[in-house]
Amino acid sequence: MKKSTGIRFGVGAASLALLLTACGGSGDAASGEGTKGGTLYILTEAEQILHLDPQRNYTGEDLAFASAYLNRTLTQYTLSKDNAEASELVADAATDTGTASNDGKTWEFTLKDGMKWEDGKDVTCEDFKYGISRTFATDVITDGPAFALSMLDVTDYKGPYAGDAAGQASYDKAVVCEGNKITFNLSRTAFDFNYAVTLSAFAAVRQDVDTAELYDDEILSNGPYRVESYVKKDKLVLVRNENWDPATDTFRGAFPDRIEYIFAQPAAVITERLMADAGDDQMAISPDGVDSAKLAVVFSDAKYEKRRHNELDPYVRYYAINTVKVPNVKHRQAILAAVNRDELRTIAGGEYAGDYADGVVKPNIGVDYAPTGLWDGLLGEAIPAEGNPELAIKLIAESGEPFPQPFVIDYGQSETNDKAAASLVASLARAGIVATPNAIETGAYYGVVLDPAQQGSMSAAGWGPDWSNASTVIPELFAANGGFNLSQWTDEAFLAESDAAKVITDRAEQSKAWHALSKKSMELALALPTRFGKEQRIHGSKVSGAYIWGPYGSWPYASISVN
Repeated sequence: MKKSTGIRFGVGAASLALLLTACGGSGDAASGEGTKGGTLYILTEAEQILHLDPQRNYTGEDLAFASAYLNRTLTQYTLSKDNAEASELVADAATDTGTASNDGKTWEFTLKDGMKWEDGKDVTCEDFKYGISRTFATDVITDGPAFALSMLDVTDYKGPYAGDAAGQASYDKAVVCEGNKITFNLSRTAFDFNYAVTLSAFAAVRQDVDTAELYDDEILSNGPYRVESYVKKDKLVLVRNENWDPATDTFRGAFPDRIEYIFAQPAAVITERLMADAGDDQMAISPDGVDSAKLAVVFSDAKYEKRRHNELDPYVRYYAINTVKVPNVKHRQAILAAVNRDELRTIAGGEYAGDYADGVVKPNIGVDYAPTGLWDGLLGEAIPAEGNPELAIKLIAESGEPFPQPFVIDYGQSETNDKAAASLVASLARAGIVATPNAIETGAYYGVVLDPAQQGSMSAAGWGPDWSNASTVIPELFAANGGFNLSQWTDEAFLAESDAAKVITDRAEQSKAWHALSKKSMELALALPTRFGKEQRIHGSKVSGAYIWGPYGSWPYASISVN
């Protein structure tokens, strides 16, 4: 899921404590108690929702918003402030969290009875099957995740608009409807497939109303609300979907009567309005963070205490170390030892920018996080946030060879990133490492660094999991078959351990495997982790049920009410 340029949720074929058992439970989501009625106002600097089309929706906040209000998926996450609990699955459109068989290559879900579209027609298995098929039309349905393409056992299928009988036949074998039961046949073992189907790419779309790329602006809802009006750069208005039956939905509180998403508001003005807390703004939230100029005031003044939030977001900021250009592990470890991480965090915004990271798996993923000990002696000595250049010099000496030159640091050009690159150059110089910064135009950044012929020695990056399992982090970033392996790490032993961890069905044992691989990736110095990013928000005083929800780093829209 995407957030912004330079930071990515998982982007690959095999790319957010959960139950990875063959049969999932049917527990209710903790939607909480809220007040029915009123209007919820959402203020944003953005000019539109990037995509309301479920198959194209791939940003964390938008996924949380649309999944709470407009489209249902087979499974969802628990609504909870607790990160471990929030990473657990609950049933949504399905009666439970799915049943795996055939060594995790076959998954079955039974749909709930009584689900309706906003026009009163039944939501059917065929609607889910058709919606998922749209993902394969990559020339039309752009920007969404590609998990259906990579996980389903389908060959040469170009989606429902192509008119290819052979391709359609292949898809029909992979996704099978029998009454209310939908069966997925996968090309590989995936005991966490029931987490993949939390993404709205696996949501239903009814074929008779599908308008291909135009569906983005005229979607049909099967959630508790429907679109009354949508004018980009102005406002999106949602009103109740009278055909939604709460008896079929244990996830969504559906508390407000009306939701007004107001676009194109200046960032500073949004924060000022929420701080002032007057009139309708008492019932307002924003997906945007607190304006940086107001952070100190909001988080020091007691009058905002019950309305402010300062929590981890889903993203890890790090620099991938290109192991082809820096093949000696001692050299890579020296980089980690030398860097002044405290200065990098200060440049990024200080304590509000995040906590010091000790790896690429983040605490709010749930049970798959464990401290790696990276800065506490894993590399031979403790490394304070200011760096340990003496240790770096020692590690280079132990390597038995000169540090490789040239050493180029890739980053997306901005005023802040220019300062960070200068800090890195200065830190590395203390250990005798000569580094050259390589500023790349932000929009072109990943196109450059994902090309091995153009990538430098170390590349700035960010990552967030697609679902709450380190299977969407460690393999993606460091395994030879990963989709975002900027470290160019192709070690066969690491790949084998990663592949083995993916198919462990005992969740506690699988977590131990990810803990070990997370620690190993840092011992091998495959990346320089800098920050576990944080998010600061504020909401109006008449908003209830608001907190930063772990799975998407978003508001828990399904639990929010206004008083």
